[in-house]
Amino acid sequence: MFKTVFFIFLFILSALFTVTAHVNEAKHTIAVGAEQFALYLPQLKNKRVGLVVNQTSVVGQTHLVDSLLAKNINITKIFAPEHGFRGDHDAGAYVKNAVDSKTGIPLISIYGKNKKPSAKVLSDVDIIIFDIQDVGVRFYTYISSMHYMMEAAAELGVEFIVLDRPNPNISHIDGPILEPQFKSFVGMHPIPVLHGMTVGELAKMIKGEGWINQAAELQLSVIAVDHYTRTTPYSLPVKPSPNLPNDQSIALYPSLCFFEATPVSIGRGTDFAFQVIGYSPIALGDFSFTPRSIKGAALDPKFKNQLVKGIDLRHSDTTGLNLNYLINAYQQLTQAKQLFFESADFMDKLAGTDQLRLAIEAGESAAQIKQSWQAGLEQFKQQRAPYLLYQ
Repeated sequence: MFKTVFFIFLFILSALFTVTAHVNEAKHTIAVGAEQFALYLPQLKNKRVGLVVNQTSVVGQTHLVDSLLAKNINITKIFAPEHGFRGDHDAGAYVKNAVDSKTGIPLISIYGKNKKPSAKVLSDVDIIIFDIQDVGVRFYTYISSMHYMMEAAAELGVEFIVLDRPNPNISHIDGPILEPQFKSFVGMHPIPVLHGMTVGELAKMIKGEGWINQAAELQLSVIAVDHYTRTTPYSLPVKPSPNLPNDQSIALYPSLCFFEATPVSIGRGTDFAFQVIGYSPIALGDFSFTPRSIKGAALDPKFKNQLVKGIDLRHSDTTGLNLNYLINAYQQLTQAKQLFFESADFMDKLAGTDQLRLAIEAGESAAQIKQSWQAGLEQFKQQRAPYLLYQ
C-alpha cells in the first residue's frame, strides 16, 4: 500500500514538474518587436504610417500589414526592398511601384533607381516602421534600404521605428571592415562582413555614428526582441529571400556569397541555393547538379541546364566566415588557366576592400588573411558596444 501511494506521489510530482517546466519555457519564449503591440501602437495613434516590410514581416501567421489594419492603424504607404513586398523577385531584379491587390495600399519600390523616397512620396507619412528579417551580413541589402529610409526620415522630420528581430548569425564577428572607397549598395557602413548585430542595434549605430545625413535629427525608436540574448538559437520561420531557403543556407551565405563575383555556381537554380559549389568543365568535387530556371528565384542561373560538379555542403557544420572554399576554388581554376575573379570590382565591393582579393591572388592562407583584419575587428567591437541591446 505504501509503495503504491509513494509511486502515485512520484507520478504527480513528475507531472507537476513537467507542467511547470513548460510554463517557464513558454514564459521565456522570445517575442519579436512586431509582436509587442503595447510598446508601439500608442506611437501610431492618429498617425499616417509607412511600412518597410516584406514576406518576413509576420506576427505569428499574420502579416504585419494585416495585423495593423485590424487595429485600425492608418497605413498610407508600403515600401518594398530587394526581392519585393512578397519576396518573389530574384536578386537584382527590378521592383516596380504598384498597388497591393489585397489592401489597395500603394507599394513604393526602394530597390533600383529610387532607393531613398522623395519628400513628395513621404508627404502623407508621419512615421515609418521597419520590420524585416535580416541575416547579419553586411552585403545583405535590407540594411542598405534601412539606411536610406532612416536618412529620408531624418531629413523630413519623420519618426522611425525599428521592430527588431533576431540575427541568426549574431554570434559571429568576422571579415574586413569596409573601406570608404568601396562603399556601395552591397556595403554602406564601416562594419565587418559579419557584424554580429540585429537591425535594431545597427540602426542605433547608424544614427549614433552619424552615418546618415542629419542623423542627430532622427527620431528613432527600437522595439527590442523580448527574452533574446546573443546565444539564443533562432530558426527563421520564413525564408528571408528566395535563395536562402533554410538555416543551412543562411549559415553558409557569408562564405559563399563571394562566389557571386566568380564564374562558380553556388546553387542558384536548384532547391539548395547557397549550399553547394560547382563548376564546369572543371570538377571542383564529386557532387553533381544541374541548375534550372526558377521563376522568382533564378531565371537565368550560371550553367543553366548544364551538369556541373563540385561540393555538397548541405550537411556541413560551417558557420561564420570560411575562406577555404573561396581559396580552394581559386587555386583549382587558376591551375587550369581559368579566370576566377571575373568581376574583380564586384568582389571588392562585397569584401569592402580589395585586400581580400589581392591576398588570395598572392597565395596567402585563410589564417594569414584573417589575422590581417583582427585589429579592425577589435576596434569595431569597442565602437559598437554602446549600441548593443542584448547580452
